[in-house]
Amino acid sequence: MLRWTITFIVLAIIAGIFGFSGIAAGAASIAKILFFIFLVLFVISLITGRKKV
Repeated sequence: MLRWTITFIVLAIIAGIFGFSGIAAGAASIAKILFFIFLVLFVISLITGRKKV
């Protein structure tokens, strides 16, 4: 999921450079949503941890 976030951030930057404001805003909002989902899942995985067998 982090890979998708980075992909959409790069897409937003490239679209912003070329002046596609609608595409840049869409890609940036998708990247922001994916980043927060990744962050929540990361915190949950830190709290629960891996149980050693």
